[in-house]
Amino acid sequence: MDYGLTGDSSPLISIYRRIPDVAMPPGRGFSFRDLYSYLSSEPEYGVSKNVEDKTVKLEDDLLTDPHSFPPTEMLSSVQNPRILLLQCRRHHHRHRLPLPPKPYLQTTISSSLHTSPPPASQIGTLRKSLLSREKTAVELAETYLTRIRLTEPQLKSFLHLSDNVLRDAGEIDRKIERNEEVGPLAGVFVGVKDNICTADMPSTAGSRILEGYRPPFDATAVRKLRESGAIVVGKTNLDEFGMGSTTEGSAYQVTANPWDLSRVPGGSSGGSAAAVSARQCVVSLGSDTGGSVRQPASFCGVVGLKPTYGRVSRFGLVAYASSLDVIGCFGSSVADTGTLLYAISGHDKLDATSSKREVPNFASAFITQDFSESKPLKGLRVGVIRETIDSGVDPEVISSIHGAASHLEELGCIVTEVSLPSFSLGLPAYYILASSESSSNLSRYDGIRYGNQAVSDELASLYGDSRAQGFGSEVKMRILMGTYALSAGYYDAYYKRAQQVRTLVQKSFKAALDENDILISPAAPSVAYKIGEKKNDPLAMYAGDIMTVNVNLAGLPALVLPCGFVEGGSAGLPVGFQMIGAAFDEEKLLKVGHIFEQTLQGCSFVPPLVADGFAC
Repeated sequence: MDYGLTGDSSPLISIYRRIPDVAMPPGRGFSFRDLYSYLSSEPEYGVSKNVEDKTVKLEDDLLTDPHSFPPTEMLSSVQNPRILLLQCRRHHHRHRLPLPPKPYLQTTISSSLHTSPPPASQIGTLRKSLLSREKTAVELAETYLTRIRLTEPQLKSFLHLSDNVLRDAGEIDRKIERNEEVGPLAGVFVGVKDNICTADMPSTAGSRILEGYRPPFDATAVRKLRESGAIVVGKTNLDEFGMGSTTEGSAYQVTANPWDLSRVPGGSSGGSAAAVSARQCVVSLGSDTGGSVRQPASFCGVVGLKPTYGRVSRFGLVAYASSLDVIGCFGSSVADTGTLLYAISGHDKLDATSSKREVPNFASAFITQDFSESKPLKGLRVGVIRETIDSGVDPEVISSIHGAASHLEELGCIVTEVSLPSFSLGLPAYYILASSESSSNLSRYDGIRYGNQAVSDELASLYGDSRAQGFGSEVKMRILMGTYALSAGYYDAYYKRAQQVRTLVQKSFKAALDENDILISPAAPSVAYKIGEKKNDPLAMYAGDIMTVNVNLAGLPALVLPCGFVEGGSAGLPVGFQMIGAAFDEEKLLKVGHIFEQTLQGCSFVPPLVADGFAC
């Protein structure tokens, strides 16, 4: 049955079909066309009655017979925004599905690991050891460096290690001996994603075109860390320029997941997540353009925080998509992650997009108390995003999210389902906008202004060869996609409409957060998958970002923390759930996350690699 919305009838699919050496996998549809069909069905965009009639006909047929959808388009509702949109319309306008009886979806969180105490703040423990002179900073540094030497050949989390770790640790010891005040992060070992500039180490963004590049300055976030006494131990691996979801896109090496060395750690900040998970460092910095902090946090069983756009200065962050990029934080506990965020937040005159809002002291969210006989979150309104627990998400992941929602109810939260009809439309809009901005940002790497230069006798070939040799295949594809979307004949069809969808997403989140304090969803549709499993299927990899990209489009903060396990590996694979808050409301997310992790029973999120003898 042909509704005029498949095949070549939609110009959006030509983004892929007109790019050299980038083929559409047979039998697969992509949601760019669904973006077009959605926008074409909205009267405000002034489309023809013919297209609108076909869309209504499609909806009616799907509601009557779901199998009438063209076979090549039979993706899950999460992968296919058009089906999901129709489901949302059916649920919202024709009848609202009754919510499950309270308590919400009684599902327990299972774990294949032994019960252990709730995670403690490593930052607090280290500071106590140093100030009490139980241990020296040099001793702690040697412990972490030894662990890196033992685990790095297997994990490959770091691209560069600092030569100044012991020197910096010695300086902290001398300050303590002189009874001088030390910073709040004194002796804390931090990993920094390699697309964040550091003056004393290379900053390659995981790309050959920047191989050997040493910036003459520290990024603002790194400078603030050093001023707080932190020790930058090294630069972590990433997908080239942050473009990827597995860290397989690095031009240098593939990072492994500490829970199962045959699986990916997620991306693009996979190196930072793996380093914290394996306790190679205490905390780490990553960047998040469409989920690059939150998805790796879920895969590696650590806490990941994407702050509100503007909360942290982007000065010194190698640009991918400037309107979406943020610097985020990883830690093994919510308290550590919040402490790191506080250290790097604040207005920066070097970044015109940084906010002048006062940064609250997040430490108030981490007050230790007895939660066993109280409901510390009584009255908190929590909305479970219905579209994120639909088909297309692994059943084990859905079960873990249900368990997390049940646990929040036990803590006193009022948990309901909410519908965001525009949720699935964020994925195609994100890839149009991010690719468009990347094509502009990466134009500077031509071998003349920035980037390594190829040997050539002619200027034109020098430009071409420098970029051809310096960029990897994924970066080239996104540059071409973005250039195509911004071209004169297609700007309105692609970029302008994607911006319109971005506005719809922002309004949808605002409406939901007006009625709820936080929203929750899975951080990813699945747990960590095998290395190489999706490397040759970019569309499947892109679909994995459905849970996270909308938050970047809306500029909101989100916190991911582990909530359970599914079968896999030698000790199970962690599942993370995502909490989304209103703009600049990180304090509330940290408070809820801290109480959640301190009261969660039966889960120890320490990977076998650490539990087998490398933990301190």
